[in-house]
Amino acid sequence: MSGFFGTTSKVDCVADVFYGTDYHSHLGTKRAGMAFYNPTDGYQRAIHSLEDGYFRNKFEGDIVNFAGKSGIGIISDFEAQPLVTFSHLGRFGLCTVSKINNLEELADRFLSQHKMFSETSQGGFNPTELVAMLICEKSSFKEGIEHVYATIKGSCSMLILHEDRIIAARDKMGRTPIVIGKRDNAYCAVSETSSFQNLGYQIDKYLGPGEIVEITANGHSVLREPSEKMQICSFLWVYYGYPPSFYEGINVDECRYRCGKKLAENDNQEADFVAGIPDSGIGHAMGYSNQAGIPLMRPYAKYTPTWPRSFMPQNQNMRELVAKMKLIPNTALLKDKSGIFLDDSIVRGTQLTDNVKDLHNEGIKEIHMRIACPPLIYPCEYLNFSQSRTKLELATRKAIFKLEGTEDTDFEKYTDPESEDYHKMVDQIRKDLGLTTLKFQKLDDLVEAIGLPKEQLCTHCWDGSGEG
Repeated sequence: MSGFFGTTSKVDCVADVFYGTDYHSHLGTKRAGMAFYNPTDGYQRAIHSLEDGYFRNKFEGDIVNFAGKSGIGIISDFEAQPLVTFSHLGRFGLCTVSKINNLEELADRFLSQHKMFSETSQGGFNPTELVAMLICEKSSFKEGIEHVYATIKGSCSMLILHEDRIIAARDKMGRTPIVIGKRDNAYCAVSETSSFQNLGYQIDKYLGPGEIVEITANGHSVLREPSEKMQICSFLWVYYGYPPSFYEGINVDECRYRCGKKLAENDNQEADFVAGIPDSGIGHAMGYSNQAGIPLMRPYAKYTPTWPRSFMPQNQNMRELVAKMKLIPNTALLKDKSGIFLDDSIVRGTQLTDNVKDLHNEGIKEIHMRIACPPLIYPCEYLNFSQSRTKLELATRKAIFKLEGTEDTDFEKYTDPESEDYHKMVDQIRKDLGLTTLKFQKLDDLVEAIGLPKEQLCTHCWDGSGEG
């Protein structure tokens, strides 16, 4: 995924964009960038890799030379951005949170028109540059953004920096959020409201799906009214979001507490303790522990001084090593004990397999795993989540393949928690991971814990629903 922060201010905004973007570090691990505008220097930009360092360290040397009352910043798992573009609309900066499933098709169209791409992303086309090219096919930013909505398959939210104004446009189905914040001398548009408190901003407006808003230091105005249909990603509450953040007025950690509470209401497991797999599992574990009346303990400590979320190498072997090194088991709390462990999800199961091995090595007696969402059966089509070389990398698909011996099957039957096929799949995952027991959240309970109608939530990865 990615996360952005943009602001227009009556005073210099470089520090705001620097710290505000840094507060999105949990959303991206590969690239980060910032762009600013001031009348004297025009546009200033810096982009750095995060594969061998942290956001703050990479940009501390840049910000001393930057100045401006408007700016945008982004942290991404993929392409280099923001981009600064020359066009008939003027010069502008652009950053996107997107997943464009027809990227190659659209790129081929531009190439057939004798147009060129200057920015590359992992040896391919840069999606943000493609979005800029689509915008520039029209005669205004509003028309250009609407052209993006109509043309791409997938999702795209964006910030455009155009001199002393920012245009914020939320994905047409609202799968990713944009929230406007305000204080007495500035307005901002962000992915995560957890960036607000320490910078003095307050929530002013949640953009609706497909809504386009122009923001200046004096306020904001709507360029395009929001659409009626919304399918915001449910995983924002379950996993992606930072605990203090709000989406659609619903706090992340309060939702996780309700998720854990729901799991406990449907469980009668006895154990010596309840624990959350850091970080996102902690809120779920609190809800479970309080509802079940089983002590909440910390048999795993996350070592954050040198292994923060924002430092994660792209090499898979190194990623697995870093994931292991960050979590330190506590033998005193584990030996000869039975524990109920809460986690946000099981995607491939790789890290959880290592966690289970560590727990057994420390002498734990029983491992009861409770997952805050249903089993992930369908790869995400709308965000850069659960990316795999093949669908068989998903823990669910591996289990189903073992049960059926083929990838060609009716997966819908595995989404019903009351069906025999569902229980066989879950038990196979349990065996594959070496767990004593395993239970997943029911989709209806997750929807209730979030607090929005199901039709307003994207639940594709669990039940195959959703539209482009």
